This record gives sequence, C-alpha cells and structure tokens, in this order.
Amino acid sequence: MNLLPLLLYGAAAVAYALHFARRQAGIGRTATTLLMAAALVHTFVVAMQTMEVGHVPISNPSRAISTAVWLLSLSYLYLEITTNERAMGVFVLPIVVALQLIPTLNPGVENANPVLNSGWFFVHVASLLSAYASFALAGVLGLTYVLQFKEIKKKQLGYFYTRLPSLQILDAMNSRAVVVGWFCLTIGVVAGVVWAAQARAAFANDPNLQAMSLSDPKVFISIVTWAVYSFAMLSRWTMGWTGRRAAWLSASGFAIVLVNFIAVSYLLPTSHNF
Repeated sequence: MNLLPLLLYGAAAVAYALHFARRQAGIGRTATTLLMAAALVHTFVVAMQTMEVGHVPISNPSRAISTAVWLLSLSYLYLEITTNERAMGVFVLPIVVALQLIPTLNPGVENANPVLNSGWFFVHVASLLSAYASFALAGVLGLTYVLQFKEIKKKQLGYFYTRLPSLQILDAMNSRAVVVGWFCLTIGVVAGVVWAAQARAAFANDPNLQAMSLSDPKVFISIVTWAVYSFAMLSRWTMGWTGRRAAWLSASGFAIVLVNFIAVSYLLPTSHNF
C-alpha cells in the first residue's frame, strides 16, 4: 500500500532535481504535479489505514513514519504554493523518499493496546508528527542557507546563488518553521504527560508505561529536542542569533529528531514502543 506513494515521491524527486539543474518552468510544473499526485495517493493510503484500525495510523513506528512523510509533503506543498518557490524541493524530496522507504519495506502492524484508546494519546502523537514535519523543513532551510552563505562569502555567485532564494527569505522561512514546530512539539509534550498520567492510573502494569521516565531514550531526547528549539527561538529574539547560527541550530535540531524518530524507535528496545 505504501509502494505507490514511494514511486510517485521518487519521480517527483527526480523532477525537482532536473528543475533545479535546468531551471525550466515546464519541468518545475511537472515536479509539483507529481508531488501533488503523490500526496493525494498518500492521503488515500492514510485514509484506508484509518478506516482499517479506527484511528489515524500513528501508534506503530512504521505507520507513524508514513504519516509523518504525508504531513511533510503537505507542509512543503503549502510552502511552495504560498511562496511560488520550487528550489527547496530538490532538498526536501530525498528526505521524503528515504523516510517513506521505511514503511514500504517494513509496513508493521498497528498497535492494538487498549492503553492507546485515548484522545490525549492521539493529540500527543499527531502534534509530535506535525512538529517533526516543520522541523524537517526548518532543517532543510538551514542547510540551504549555509550553502547560499558560503557561495556569497567566497564571492563566487554561481550555482546555488542563481537557484536558491535570498538569505533573508531563507532565514525568515526557517524562523516560521521553527516557531510552528515548537508550538506543535510543546502541545505534544503536554498532551503526552497528561495521557501518561491518566494511563498509569488505569493500566499500572503496562510495561510500556512503566518504561516511560527520564531514563527512557524517547522521553529524554524529546526533552532535549524541546530545549534545543526553545533555545533557537530565544536566542533569535533576545541575542540576535539569526542567519548562520539559526541555520545550524535548525539543522542540528532536525538531526536529533531523526535519531529519536528512527534510531531509537527501531534500535533501542529499552524505550517504549508506541
């Protein structure tokens, strides 16, 4: 079920790469059309999985990644349509394809644990996935800012300078993505605390709930992520950390997100698995 979105995302990635290299409007429109088709098919997949299990598929790691990819593709499409700028697609789509490859190869089964039947749990996970999508965009914007800055600093206004938005636009877009992600992450953390407190009262012996503490890698890294992005916003507003510093903070924060979202979920059995 995840194969067709992956193939369409892959085709879109190729089209965005060609558009970035050749800067032809027709190729750019083709890239956007392919991405829209991929997002539409992915929406159908998410809807089918929702009907299958009775809720948005987010309690299994692989399906949560698929839902995060869907949110990232929609977020990028919104960014592209509102700014009329396609240059970022060549950087965003490889991330989309790489992440979508995981649920395609390992689709997983939705967790049927009754402890998850809570509105607070789904607010918790949906908010975190929305935050991760925003942080992915912020990370890409940060890296492209650095590429653009280095080219300008060397006074070699060539490949990237003629294709990427200005430094001011990249910095402003990065700032907005970080703010949106931080708010979603904060909501997700608060909802998670409320859900865990309620769930422990009803399912005291559940091993996943017992594993949830500051020593749980997922919990600890989530707090670190919140701290990094809180510092990114505070430093921008109070210390004037814009431009390169903000860009590197965004890229570093997204690297931490990937560690928590993928490496911890699949490689550390000591962490809770939903």
